[in-house]
Amino acid sequence: MGYVDLHSHVLPALDDGSPDMATTMAMLQGLNEVGFEQVLATPHQKAAQFLPAISSIHRAHVEARGAVTEAGIGLTLGVAAENFWDDVFFSRMRDMSFPRYNEGRAFLFEIPTSEIPVRFEDTLFEFSTRGYLPVMAHPERYTPFWKDLDRLERIGRSCALVVDLAALAGYHGFRLGRLAKRLVADGIAHAVASDVHTPSDIRQAAEGIGWIRKRLGEEVVTRLLLENPRCILSGELPDRQR
Repeated sequence: MGYVDLHSHVLPALDDGSPDMATTMAMLQGLNEVGFEQVLATPHQKAAQFLPAISSIHRAHVEARGAVTEAGIGLTLGVAAENFWDDVFFSRMRDMSFPRYNEGRAFLFEIPTSEIPVRFEDTLFEFSTRGYLPVMAHPERYTPFWKDLDRLERIGRSCALVVDLAALAGYHGFRLGRLAKRLVADGIAHAVASDVHTPSDIRQAAEGIGWIRKRLGEEVVTRLLLENPRCILSGELPDRQR
């Protein structure tokens, strides 16, 4: 079985990711060549910046999935969104209508890089008590955790943490790269993902996979890119390996 990508911006003309179907296909072909068998499209849902209608997301997904089948690319294309922790997200919390992975129990989210939302841990716990699995995108980016890794580790007991592969390869700067490597090496992160926005991002993701393979071994590559992502998609928080 191939890798599972939990975070990508491959659907065309929705956000700051792929601008058109040709680019979408190039990105999916490239991800497949790197070893991904399942790609979850996660366009932004962020107020006043990128907030495509849910109907537009599903329409783009259906079109892209059909193009993948027609082109014979050996992967499946799922859909969710990268939900920003804002008023739109909170309004959707009332009936849990925010986009989730393949309409299941797990959902991807991001928070502001410079501050942790009020009642953050309490809200995450509320999600878990209602049977949902929060999945935090790129935890290495959030500066309050840089000096409080213990807090992030505690958050990871009820929330899946998904590190960007490009950060592991050093493309997001020294401090983010150092923290990303520690989260992966210390077993705090549950999974890694491409977070691709352009075809050129695929090489960066491949380098991140290479770093894991060289420093931690093939078993960790398998766990972070295949076993744990599949567990997350089923709505379950993977066990950590220390």
